[in-house]
Amino acid sequence: MSSILLLEDDLSLINGLSFAFKKQGFEADVARTLKEANALWAEGKYDLLILDVSLPDGSGFAFCERVRQVSRVPIIFLTASDEEMNIIMGLDIGGDDYITKPFKLGVLISRINALLRRAKDFNSSDTELTSNGIKVLLLQGQAFKNGEPLNLTAAEYKLLCLFMSNPGVVLSQEQILNKLWDCEGNYIDSSALTVYIRRLRMKVEDNPGEPQMLLTVRRMGYKWNVIE
Repeated sequence: MSSILLLEDDLSLINGLSFAFKKQGFEADVARTLKEANALWAEGKYDLLILDVSLPDGSGFAFCERVRQVSRVPIIFLTASDEEMNIIMGLDIGGDDYITKPFKLGVLISRINALLRRAKDFNSSDTELTSNGIKVLLLQGQAFKNGEPLNLTAAEYKLLCLFMSNPGVVLSQEQILNKLWDCEGNYIDSSALTVYIRRLRMKVEDNPGEPQMLLTVRRMGYKWNVIE
């Protein structure tokens, strides 16, 4: 049985989600403040987190950053805010999905199940990826280039893992977006992906202006080229 930590201060939403989670066979603990969430996180092990952004004593973003220092547990942001910068920031600091209120319960349950399946597949995969002088330690969530740590955002890290797990395979923009984020496609679209690709190249390529590892395949997508 999967366990969920719900950080949300809207009592009516808490009641509805708690009932739905129980019906779906999930165990769920509820925190209404960051203080309560920190206490529950310290005491329990959760398979997935659902975090509201606006809270009485702070932001769900702050809790996400704390969690990401020690865990790769799937995180869904659940908020009334649909501003582009909030969505991008949530994904950059380690969020896996972003759902805006109001939402359909069936959509949320589907996203939860998809992230739980993805996490299970991740945990059963190899623990290390290596090519082109780049090493990724999957369990630790760390990446290195020629032995030196790479300072990657969570979104850049996910991209790197996806490409290195599929060497020589051309991945379309749609495939990349679907594999990395289950968000509504309004903001996390091809334009945002282009920005992430450019930023990742700046960190992994010796000459980002003439990439050798992360290649653009015209009209098709991108691929990770193994050069050694």
